[in-house]
Amino acid sequence: MYEYIHLKQTYAQLAHRHRCSLKTIQRRLKQASLHRPPPPHPVANIIMDTTYFGRAFGVMVFMNSLNGQVLHKQYVAKESTVLYEQGLKAILNKGIAIQSITADGFKGLSTLYPDIPFQLCQFHQQQTVRRYLTRRPKSDAGRELKELADSLFGYSKADFERELFLWHARHRDYLNELSYSIDGHQKWYTHKRLRSAYHSLRRNLSYLFTYQQHQELMIPNTTNRLEGKFGELKTKIRCHAGMSMESKRLFIDNFFGV
Repeated sequence: MYEYIHLKQTYAQLAHRHRCSLKTIQRRLKQASLHRPPPPHPVANIIMDTTYFGRAFGVMVFMNSLNGQVLHKQYVAKESTVLYEQGLKAILNKGIAIQSITADGFKGLSTLYPDIPFQLCQFHQQQTVRRYLTRRPKSDAGRELKELADSLFGYSKADFERELFLWHARHRDYLNELSYSIDGHQKWYTHKRLRSAYHSLRRNLSYLFTYQQHQELMIPNTTNRLEGKFGELKTKIRCHAGMSMESKRLFIDNFFGV
């Protein structure tokens, strides 16, 4: 199983190496026992996210950023607050103390667990702003706001909030410009995407700098470590084209060890 997953050996390569048939290799892999990781650390900073293989098959993963160990995973069709809550409960039921949560959304969990600091992934916030403004905004207001978001990692909460306030003061009139229908009966904000980018930063401000407010906990400010693990998983799965759903689940189970 180790050769199949981590050394990217195909069925044919394994059959040749071990001098047996392809069916024998497939049978042995299915019968292989799940590789179990060492006992989990009693305290965890949770990074959680979901990666997808097609439209309706995803794996939701909960990692301890303190040591990189995956504590829990579950297969989902679509991520939701309820499913993330189930995963967190499963970790707590193992006797593990969760001292922080880092995610790319689902801020409602901070209400369900008010005593656990919640950090919103700063990298995903930057991506959200870029999605609204594009990589090359045409307006001065858009360029300034994108530049501010791109510099998110270098700010304290107080400094970022001040800069965002000053940006809004400079561009308030532009932000509130209206467009009208030909008959004048309908109106709408002219710069909707700029407004969406700004309001996204305003709404999320309370969760973007949690890691700075609890420096002793060593909270990660992005989900990048888990994203890297997802990238590694998908690279290895691509080496085994045509894998059945059953085989893919077996592969993922052994890759994460849970």
